Amino acid sequence: MINYKVERLLVGETIISKEPGNSMLPIIKSKQPVEITPTTWENVDVGDIVYCKIHGNYYTHLVKGKDLNKGVLIGNNRGGINGWTRQVYGIVTRIL
Repeated sequence: MINYKVERLLVGETIISKEPGNSMLPIIKSKQPVEITPTTWENVDVGDIVYCKIHGNYYTHLVKGKDLNKGVLIGNNRGGINGWTRQVYGIVTRIL
């Protein structure tokens, strides 16, 4: 089953998301709304905040690295690393 946010991003819609958790403090607070615009891993850069899937979980996290073979390295703003993925669906374009 696909995530409803991913469904909307895949058809080109910009969405507003409120993710719980404190892993992106102080950039994004828990449940603080953010605007997410559709994109792919090829179109993001290190330092961008993206909406992605890694190891079965969806995150709004930072791009920590980029590799043409592996995709993008995802991590939080507290030093944690989630791993590599190519499943990037959107980029945070505005923190509300």
